[in-house]
Amino acid sequence: MIIEFRCEREYARQWMARETLSIDGRDVPVQIVWAPTSEPRPAGLDALFELERVVLRKGKHGGADRLKIISEGAQAFGGTADMIVDFSGAARDPDCSARLYLRPLFNGVAGENAALAAILAGDLPVIDIVNEVDGSVLDRGHPSGEIAAGLSGALETVMARTLTMVAAVLSGRPRIVPQLAPPPGDGLRRGPVGYVAHGLAASIAKEIYRLCCYAPHWHIGWRFNDGPGVWQTGDLSGPSWNVLGDPGNHFYADPFPITWQGRTFVFFEDLDHRVGKGIISTIEFNDAGPVGEVMPVLEEAWHLSYPFLIEDGGALWMIPESSTRGDVALYKCVRFPDKWERYATLLSGLELADVTITRHNGLHYLFGAWRDGTGGYSDSLAIYYADRLLGPWSAHASNPVLIDRASTRPAGNFVTLDDKLWRPVQDCADGYGAALALAEVVDLSPTEFKQIVRHSLKPGPLWSGRKLHTLNRCGRLEVIDGSRVQPKTRAFASSFPSAILSPLTTPHTLR
Repeated sequence: MIIEFRCEREYARQWMARETLSIDGRDVPVQIVWAPTSEPRPAGLDALFELERVVLRKGKHGGADRLKIISEGAQAFGGTADMIVDFSGAARDPDCSARLYLRPLFNGVAGENAALAAILAGDLPVIDIVNEVDGSVLDRGHPSGEIAAGLSGALETVMARTLTMVAAVLSGRPRIVPQLAPPPGDGLRRGPVGYVAHGLAASIAKEIYRLCCYAPHWHIGWRFNDGPGVWQTGDLSGPSWNVLGDPGNHFYADPFPITWQGRTFVFFEDLDHRVGKGIISTIEFNDAGPVGEVMPVLEEAWHLSYPFLIEDGGALWMIPESSTRGDVALYKCVRFPDKWERYATLLSGLELADVTITRHNGLHYLFGAWRDGTGGYSDSLAIYYADRLLGPWSAHASNPVLIDRASTRPAGNFVTLDDKLWRPVQDCADGYGAALALAEVVDLSPTEFKQIVRHSLKPGPLWSGRKLHTLNRCGRLEVIDGSRVQPKTRAFASSFPSAILSPLTTPHTLR
């Protein structure tokens, strides 16, 4: 198989400097054909991208940098392409003999200028991969831009996820095309210079914030609820939320409560800002709230978070998030709650975050936020299935089954209500961890997946502060999390009295 990328000469970028495309672990040859530019480049774009590289990325090169291409006569091709991916805005050659002719569209329009226009309008575009032969949409996705710096970084993020989708289509595996509306934008169409000025101002503000405050600083909310909870009401109403106190230089996030051997504990990510690496800690709850001290229970040489818990075979198991290590590890509780031993590796050689498992129709299904090494961290959902917890685990036929920043990343345990399967998801449309959504899973099998978002939840009067990205419940105990301003010194803290917490709990008067 030979894949041909058709790219406009005036838009030659570093992401195009490739000889292969990875498809299901195989490196398939790619040849580049440089086409004439169909429309003019935005004035000053190269200078703008270079300014962003120096100022926003501190000199680091990226995929949107200009690529110096060889002369047309020096190009050597390995043969006739079987498949063409046309990144230009030019019309398809009707005499083309390739058996598949794909074209990426950005908010319905072809070419890099369309992607740039969407970004300048205030948001990353919805990406369609279209079969030019019959006009059918073969895949659709909406990338997340949490790591994009400036206009060039946003463009690199869009193209990285475009290549993810192209590889998925070319794999021949069935694609699940979601219904995604193009983003409305923020109503402020900035010119390229205005965009980098906006990005620079935002970067400066973030640096000042990080000098004065721990960023981000997550905290855990909890309450006892004898009535309908978040899953029943679709909002955060009901009893007031309390905040689990922290020492200030640690943040607590990703709470998972469980009652085991007659005692209830909440397990969570515990990150020391001074170290920058998470461990798993826990605290006990009785009928009045948290008791005793926070207790570290699991630490590795790598970052740990999102301590998903599952009971199986009479034992208690944990799958902490460890995507930086490139595997999904299963830990067994050998002494509750404080002793855990690594027992098995369920998956390896992949970046899969916030793994969450459910049992459905006789199978175990493992969900996680998947990343192929580039682009955002929160927009691609992969599913695996197995007959039993220890595996072996097989990939869903359509992985990644969904590319959508607003409804992909897991945010807590699955829930079954009235025989319907639900899952909480992170809504990262306004940034990582900005909000939650409650999605009903209406179709799940080794070959099918469909979910419908029924409710959206955001911070507000009922849960003040910033962000909301985990939801779990155990009996009467409901837990969520969010972030707040946490000054690094007492001098700054005096300006934010609400950031001073008692050792265990305070009301939710945080901003």
